Amino acid sequence: MTKAQKTDLFKIILSGALFAIGLFTHNIWFFIAAYAIAGYETIIDAAMGIINRQFLDENFLMTIASLGAFYCQEYPEAVAVMLFYQVGEFFEHYAVNSSRKSIAELMDIRADFATRLVDGTEETVDPEELEVGNLILVRPGEKVPVDGTVISGSSTLDTAALTGESLPRDIAPGQEIISGTINLTGALQIQVTKAYEDSTVAKVLDMVENAASRKASVEKFITKFARYYTPLVVLAAILLAVIPPLAFGQPFEAWLYRAMIFLVISCPCALVISVPLSLFAGVGSASKQGILVKGSNYLEALSHVDMFAFDKTGTLTTGKFAVTKVSPASISEDNLLRICAHAESLSNHPIAVSIVEHYGSIDASAVSDYEEISGKGIACKFEGASVYCGNAKLMSDLGLAVENPSDIGSVVHVAQDGVYLGYILVADTIRDSSAAMISELKNLGVRETIMLTGDRKNIASAVGGKLGVDRILGELLPGDKVDAFEQIMAGRPADAKGRVVFVGDGINDAPVLARADVGIAMGAFGSDAAIEAADVVIMADDISKLVTVTKIARKTLSICKQNVVFALVVKFGVMALGALGMASMWGAVFADVGVAVIAILNAMRALRF
Repeated sequence: MTKAQKTDLFKIILSGALFAIGLFTHNIWFFIAAYAIAGYETIIDAAMGIINRQFLDENFLMTIASLGAFYCQEYPEAVAVMLFYQVGEFFEHYAVNSSRKSIAELMDIRADFATRLVDGTEETVDPEELEVGNLILVRPGEKVPVDGTVISGSSTLDTAALTGESLPRDIAPGQEIISGTINLTGALQIQVTKAYEDSTVAKVLDMVENAASRKASVEKFITKFARYYTPLVVLAAILLAVIPPLAFGQPFEAWLYRAMIFLVISCPCALVISVPLSLFAGVGSASKQGILVKGSNYLEALSHVDMFAFDKTGTLTTGKFAVTKVSPASISEDNLLRICAHAESLSNHPIAVSIVEHYGSIDASAVSDYEEISGKGIACKFEGASVYCGNAKLMSDLGLAVENPSDIGSVVHVAQDGVYLGYILVADTIRDSSAAMISELKNLGVRETIMLTGDRKNIASAVGGKLGVDRILGELLPGDKVDAFEQIMAGRPADAKGRVVFVGDGINDAPVLARADVGIAMGAFGSDAAIEAADVVIMADDISKLVTVTKIARKTLSICKQNVVFALVVKFGVMALGALGMASMWGAVFADVGVAVIAILNAMRALRF
C-alpha cells in the first residue's frame, strides 16, 4: 500500500469514527467534522471544476447531493454520501495500483546507469549517452542497458521481465545480448551495437507507454455515454426538485431530498471507473505472461477472433533445421554421417550447418579441394576419396540411381568414388506445442486455422496435416502472402463478425502483420521488426501463449460487459424508485458507491489468470 493510500485510509477511518459518534450522540458537530474530513478534497475538486467550466462530473454530483441533504437536515445521509464515496475512491485507487504493478514490473527493465570502459578505466554514464561501438561492463545483478554483443565473459540472464519465462538463459562470447535483461552470475564485457533509442528496451517501453491511447470501442462508448448522461441527469434532478412544488404545491424540502437521492444514484462512477480499469487490468495480466498488447482495442479484437492465419517457418515450426533421418545404402549410419558432415563442414548453408552440428567434432584437415556446385550440392576430397553431397540432380549427373524417400524434408544424397552411399534427411522441426495450440484454439471456438508459407506445397501439407490446420497455402513469395491474406479477408462469409489474426515471426511478415485485424509477432525476443510491426508481441518463443492471450482477452471483455449491464440495471432501477419516493439516501449510496465497489472488485479479476 502506498503512502497516499495509507493517508486516504486513515481519513476514512477517522471520518467513520466521528460519523459513528454522531449517530450515537445525535450531535451535529460530529457530523460536520466527519463530512469535512471525508469530503474536503471532493468539494475543492468540484469548485475547481466550476471555475474551469467542467463541473458536470462525479465531484459536482456528490457535493451538490450531500449539501442538499444537509439543507434538508438529513445529516447522517449527507455524511454517508461523502464517506462512502471516498470508500469507493479508495477501492478504485487500490485496484489501479494493483493493475499498474504488473506494468511497473515491465517498465522496470530500463537500467539506471551504464559502466563504460575507456582505455581500461570505468566511467558511469546514462544509457542514453552510449554510442555504437562503445565497450561496457555489466556486473552480476545489473540490468543490461543497451543491445550489444558479448565480447568476453559468460553468464546467465534473467529474461522474465521481457518474456515471462522463469528459466534463465545462458550467454557466452560472440552471442547477441538485448537490453532489459538482468545479468545473474558472471561479469560481461559487451560491445554496443545499438544506441539506447534504437534498443529493445526503449522500443518496448515506448509501446507500453502508448498503449493507453488506443482505446477499445466499449471504452469509447462509456466516455461518450458519460458526456451526455451526466448533464441529462442533472437536468432531471433540477426538474424533479422544482416542478412538483411549483405545479402541484408539493413541499419543496421533500422533493429536493428526492432530487438529491436521484443525483447520488445517477453518478456514473461504476461505469467510468470499472470499464477502463478492467481493460487496463487485462493488459497488465498479459504483460505478466510476457505478452505485450499495444492497446485495449487489440485486446477487444482478440476477444472476437474467429480465424487464425499462421506463418510456418519460425512460427509453427522452430525455424531450425535438424537431421531427422540417416538412411545408408552400403555403409553404416555413423560412417555415412561422418563422411557427409566432413564434406559439408566448409559450407555455411543452414542444411549443412545442421548436419555438422548433429555429427559433432570435425577434423577440417581431412577435407580438401572443396567446391560448391550451384543448385546441386558440393564436391570435395575427404581422406583422399572423392565425395559428392547434394540433391538428386547431382547424383543423376554422376550416373547414380538414388532413393526417393516419402519423408518430408530436404534430402542430401552422398556418393564416394562413384558409389552411392545413402542419404540424410534434414527438416525444419515442428514446435512441440503447436498441435496442442491449434486444438485449444478450436476448442475456444476459432472457426478456421490457415497456414501461409513460402515452403513447398508437399512440405506445407505434411506439416499442416500433422498440426490439424484447416487450410494450407504454400509456395508463396513475400508479396504473395499479402495477396493471399487479402483474399482470405475478402472471402469470409457475409455474416462473419469475428476478427482475423495473423501470427508471424515479425522479421519478414511485417506487411501481413500490419494488414490483419490483429497482428501477433511471436518469439520476438530482441526482434525490432516484430515490436514495430505487430499489435501484440509475444516475447517468449512459446506459441502456446496465443491461447493464453485469447483467454485473457475474452475474460477481460466479459468482465467489462458484466460491469456495464450490472451498473445500468441497478442504477436505472433505483433511480426510478428514488423519483417515486420509494428509495432513501442509504439506497442511493448503495446504488452509487456499492455498485462502484462491486464493479471495481469484479474488474480486478482481470488481473488474475
